[in-house]
Amino acid sequence: MLAPLNRAHGRTVSLAFTIEHRASERAFQFNQLVHATPAGTPFRITRLSYLLSEPRLQKTDGTWIDFADTYALVNAHEAPGQLILEKVPEGTYQKIEWKLGVGPASNHKEPGTWSAGHPMNPAVNNLHWTWQEGYIFLALEGRFRNPKGEQPGFIYHVAKAAQLRTVALPCRMELVDDTVATVHFQVPDLFARFDMVRDGSSTHSREKDGLASLLADQAAQAFSLEGNRAGTVQASKHRKGAVYPTGTTPVALPLPARFPQPPLPRDNPLTEEGIVLGEKLFLDTALSRGETQSCASCHRPEVAFSDAGRAFSLGAAGAPGKMNTMALFNLAWHDGFFWDGRAKTLREQVLHPIQDPLEMNERLENVRAKLDTPAYRASFARAFGSPGVTIERMALALEQYLLSLLSFDSKFDRAMAQTESYSPEEQLGFQLFLMEHDPNRGFKGADCFHCHGGYLFSNHRYFNNGLDADPVPGRSAVTGEAGDRGKFKAPSLRNIALTAPYMHDGRFKTLEDVIEHYDHGVHRSPTLDPNLAKHPPEGLGLTGAEKAALVAFLKTLTDETLGRRK
Repeated sequence: MLAPLNRAHGRTVSLAFTIEHRASERAFQFNQLVHATPAGTPFRITRLSYLLSEPRLQKTDGTWIDFADTYALVNAHEAPGQLILEKVPEGTYQKIEWKLGVGPASNHKEPGTWSAGHPMNPAVNNLHWTWQEGYIFLALEGRFRNPKGEQPGFIYHVAKAAQLRTVALPCRMELVDDTVATVHFQVPDLFARFDMVRDGSSTHSREKDGLASLLADQAAQAFSLEGNRAGTVQASKHRKGAVYPTGTTPVALPLPARFPQPPLPRDNPLTEEGIVLGEKLFLDTALSRGETQSCASCHRPEVAFSDAGRAFSLGAAGAPGKMNTMALFNLAWHDGFFWDGRAKTLREQVLHPIQDPLEMNERLENVRAKLDTPAYRASFARAFGSPGVTIERMALALEQYLLSLLSFDSKFDRAMAQTESYSPEEQLGFQLFLMEHDPNRGFKGADCFHCHGGYLFSNHRYFNNGLDADPVPGRSAVTGEAGDRGKFKAPSLRNIALTAPYMHDGRFKTLEDVIEHYDHGVHRSPTLDPNLAKHPPEGLGLTGAEKAALVAFLKTLTDETLGRRK
């Protein structure tokens, strides 16, 4: 029992449950083929994510204290999880309960109503099914070794009301000050009653899918409370309101209701003056050596701010770049930029091309000197509320302009709003896009939604999508992690018909080429994404008509208003 420390701080405390993921007495080793199911199947987990909600504490007199609107997102493959209860009344408690998953009200709430950074925001948790509505309660993904020595993938997504489980743990503790309790989650227990080889490598919680219920049961039983101690609890931080520069006009992004709220930078709030300056800079050739190129030279507004038609853009010196030019829109939801994610923010990203010898090939100080004109001095003063032309301010203005580039007006959006209808071919393509491919269960689909789901048509994560049997470094060049080899950012499929050629190296000239790759051209390697690795070696087996339907659907994602100020 925790000894009293200091009762002078008030009648409520904070209680944090830190969740450690274990294999018996040791930390569970993610993404390593060192574990096996009870049936003897070796496996490695690349992703274990789940949602916790509706916590409540029971006092020793039997009464319950509920903590409404308290949620936790746990990405176990990245870090230990934490469930924090704030304003807990002092007292002695004997039990803690929480839901593994979320209840019906939260599960079907409009996803765009959750604030930026909230665990239930789909852009934060990557656990929302969007068009089908509702959240995935638990996502378990990875690779396993079958009797043939192959390493297919497994994808288990547990969801829907039938899979909502209560975790109940005895927890005798006297709370008189902030307390940290340690919870163990025995990851191997997830496989205690099933095996990938015997029971299948996929579930998406469809009706009469006993595997989903089995996994939900096992997950709820995998938690145990190991003890508690006095400790500092980092309570959730409420984002401070933005402070706008003097004399500027605030701008609110006109987001559709179902778009998740983005984490806009509080230290660089969007203003009409800042966006206007950013657009002016984006179009100005002064940012390049010899004043031959602007940002818009390789990010052309008429083709979704891409350099369509070129595998690699040509720089100010006429040399080609090393990667395909990415389209620019809906950037407010990204948490990393470039194909390999080497820039964390837009203000950092915009400075790279200016200095890159293969791109604009200019020194930042030269750019600042060229911008130090009466016209620009006035524009900078209007945008930032005070005089001063600096590289930092230039980057902030460009960031504002890029954040204002939104794409949400396409035939797809109108079809979802029921103001326009799909053709039969487009409807078939949409169905294939949303359907997993699992021939053992009788499902035939294109499995696009795992990486390109949601209204943003990307989860903005990094994947090895099977381009090469011996993949190039990709994301691993940034992280230094061998498990990231061959991984590149999943681009949004919005406006995809405008931005050919495709992939980080522009190797595919047409959408038909891309679909052929995913149908039967995926190369196996150790870091291949599990969703692709779970497909049969012979591929998806899509018919010509099905491939054409997918292309027809992808063309409905074109936004003809992109590039026009909204």
